[in-house]
Amino acid sequence: MKNSSDILNSLQNKPQFSKLSQYKCIHKIQSLFSAPLQKMIKFSYIKNGTLFFVLNHPGAKQEFDNNIQSIKSALKFYNPSECEENNINDIKAFVTHTPTKVIKFEEKKRETYQERAHGDFEIKIKNEDLKALVQSIQKIIKEKNAT
Repeated sequence: MKNSSDILNSLQNKPQFSKLSQYKCIHKIQSLFSAPLQKMIKFSYIKNGTLFFVLNHPGAKQEFDNNIQSIKSALKFYNPSECEENNINDIKAFVTHTPTKVIKFEEKKRETYQERAHGDFEIKIKNEDLKALVQSIQKIIKEKNAT
């Protein structure tokens, strides 16, 4: 009986699922990067033998450019077993400025609630300005409950 990893391995070796092997290869290479750089990668893909990393911040691009030669030389020296089928000749990175999620705001109908207060409270404030303000609030509450 096959377990799940055997089934996935047999599926990814079929030509119609070649994207699975590309994904596995990209994920393996991404795991070699430092954790902060991994967090700044939005997505990545392979096109015409070039591995593209799409980053979400210009600082990540600068850090990636500083490390790109060591990454390329490490990949030439040690090519992961997941990347045997994918011929990666070059690695490039660029920054995208498109938002990841478009949020649509819908104007909601404003809900109103029935006033539960009756305005029957004592005002024990010594400051006359504050006392006048609280009395005006009490008056508004009583007027709303009168209707």
